[in-house]
Amino acid sequence: MQFSQIIGHQEAKQLLLKSVQQNHVAHAQLFLGQEGSANLALALAYATYINCESKQPDNSCGTCSSCVKMNKLVHPDFNFVMPVTATKSVSKDALSHKFMNEWREFILASPYQGLNEWMQHIGAENKQGIISKDESRHLVRLVSLKAFEGAYKIVVIWLPELMHSAAANALLKLLEEPPAQTLFLLVAQSAEKLLATITSRTQIMQVRNFTEQEVIQYVQQKYNLDNTKAEQIAQLAEGNLNAAAKLPSEISSDYFTFFTDWMRQCYGYKFNNLVEMSDKFQALGRENQKNFLLYALNLFRKVMLYGVDASLISFLPPAELDFVQKFSKVITGNNAGDLAEELNQAHYHIERNANPKMVFVDSSLQIAGYLRKG
Repeated sequence: MQFSQIIGHQEAKQLLLKSVQQNHVAHAQLFLGQEGSANLALALAYATYINCESKQPDNSCGTCSSCVKMNKLVHPDFNFVMPVTATKSVSKDALSHKFMNEWREFILASPYQGLNEWMQHIGAENKQGIISKDESRHLVRLVSLKAFEGAYKIVVIWLPELMHSAAANALLKLLEEPPAQTLFLLVAQSAEKLLATITSRTQIMQVRNFTEQEVIQYVQQKYNLDNTKAEQIAQLAEGNLNAAAKLPSEISSDYFTFFTDWMRQCYGYKFNNLVEMSDKFQALGRENQKNFLLYALNLFRKVMLYGVDASLISFLPPAELDFVQKFSKVITGNNAGDLAEELNQAHYHIERNANPKMVFVDSSLQIAGYLRKG
């Protein structure tokens, strides 16, 4: 992975580049970010840059022997530890190195996937992944070896918060007395689940979520989507590229147009039209209904923020901006909480297989009342 393959995050990239260029590479670093963030991607690009034989000012060269191997995840000095479990193909002694072929396929497909996708990829069925205590013995043996080719031996530990306590204590000892020319890159989502003593011995890189503009750019490049669909996906994904990757196949209608029409009919007390709209809502299908209501909540949140301070909204497509500006005038402290709760309740009931037409009509009546309440 190279830095140029990661959309945005220029501030994080510059910090990582400078640490190598100024020879201030910490032996243990924690890339902390939510699922679907760039935490693993940045760790991979950083590792590639560290062992690159012809470093460029802002990226690894991508063509030297080290980069070629790193980009295929086959470099002998580049090692991984990740949560695993016994499967049909690995029924005994389930350790990370036995799943390397599956791991390479998984990461090369997308470094933004989560634990659930990884468990499905290896055929774990309903089992929980863990970094076992046996993994710690393998890790100790691994780092006792000197680097074969690169300047550093690099160990990426994905989701270290899922370590067995014995494995976590073994890692702590390694961090306290690190082997020479060995780097530990921990890629975590929940720092509070890590031993405080481990966290205190790492240099922490806080990795933010992707912005809406970055998500739009990503899905347009990857799926060749038009602006409308890309913008709707960006709102639903909320900075999570793992979620964004699943949404193109789930969205089959124009949520923005449907939502704005819905609100206009509610505000105008046009109940005959709302009953007709309930048929369209029912025709969306369960997943689309849930996604639409999440989209509605997200857009409504922006309307409320805009009413407080327009600068709180960093990005809005022109059509949405026009709607938000107008709609914010009818959202006040008297009705904002009720409206948000009504949309939440509608999503709750749809998720539990309530009749979608009844849910839509009932919510429409409630929303109409709250909008008039002003």
